[in-house]
Amino acid sequence: MEILILRHGKTSMNRDGRYQGRTDVPLCPEGEEELRRFGTLPWVKKVCVSPMSRATRTAEICFPNAEQIPVPDFREMDFGIFEGLNYEEMTGNEEYQKWVDGMCRGKCPGGESMPEFVDRVCAAFEGVVREAMAVGEKQLFIAAHGGTVMALLSRFGRPEKDYYDWFVKNGGGYILHLEESSWASSPELTEPIPFAALAEIPPERIHP
Repeated sequence: MEILILRHGKTSMNRDGRYQGRTDVPLCPEGEEELRRFGTLPWVKKVCVSPMSRATRTAEICFPNAEQIPVPDFREMDFGIFEGLNYEEMTGNEEYQKWVDGMCRGKCPGGESMPEFVDRVCAAFEGVVREAMAVGEKQLFIAAHGGTVMALLSRFGRPEKDYYDWFVKNGGGYILHLEESSWASSPELTEPIPFAALAEIPPERIHP
C-alpha cells in the first residue's frame, strides 16, 4: 500500500509563527493560492482528513473530487495555554521556558504532551490502515497537520528519525510504502519520498 500524507496549507498563525494546535484557524488567502500552484490530484476518490477547517479546505483544493473521511484523532497537538501566541510573546513565561527546555516533549499546561499526542495519532492511523486493508485499498491519502506527519513518522517511519527530523512545510508531505503482509508484526512506513508540492510527486509511486 502506498501512503500519501499532506500537511495543510498556510494559515495566518503559520505566517506569524504562532502555536495554533487545536485552535480552528482557516487557511489564509496566501495559503490557498500556494496550494493551487502546488498542484492537485483530481483522480483521488477518498481522503482521510483531520476535521479541522485548515485540513478539510486543503483537501478540497488538493483532492477536489475526493470524498472526505474525517478522522478526529488526526487533529493537531493541543498546545494548551500556549495557543495563539508566538515565542516572542512568551519570553519570560516560566511554564513556556520549562517546556522548551524539555525539547517541547512535556505536557503543555492545559494541553497534551508529545507522547500523548503521538499515541493518539498513531492509534487512529492503525485503525485507518486496518479498514483500508480490509477492503483491499492499495493507496491511502491523508490531509492533516505538521504535527500529525511528525507523530506518525517518528513511530513508523523508516529509516528511524527523531520527531522533528520529519518536519515538512505547509503544503508538503511524504509518500511512503506500507507492506501489508508484515504490518501486523512489524508496522513500518518505508521508502519515504518528501515533497514540497503535489506536482513534485513521482508518478510511479502515486498514480490513478
